Amino acid sequence: MYPHERSLVQRLADEPFALIGVNSDPKERALKACEENDITWRSFWAGPEGTRGPIPRQWNVRGWPTIYVLDAQGVIRFKGVRGEAMDHAVDTLLAELRK
Repeated sequence: MYPHERSLVQRLADEPFALIGVNSDPKERALKACEENDITWRSFWAGPEGTRGPIPRQWNVRGWPTIYVLDAQGVIRFKGVRGEAMDHAVDTLLAELRK
């Protein structure tokens, strides 16, 4: 998913958009993945507890990847979207902001 996420971040660089990632791999592996995959967006480490860590617990994450698309008010509007469906979800919310 990294190439698609990277293209989304680049395409929306001048828009009110943020991509945030959470990684549950061991910390060293998570840091290496960020470096090797040119992850330029914020990416947090879930902690040594993995899906039982504080971020996954708060957001009810039970497995990876879990994708939530939030609107400008922080409300989850789309779940589990990938690829073109993710683009459509983000573009829909950006269009709502322009109204």
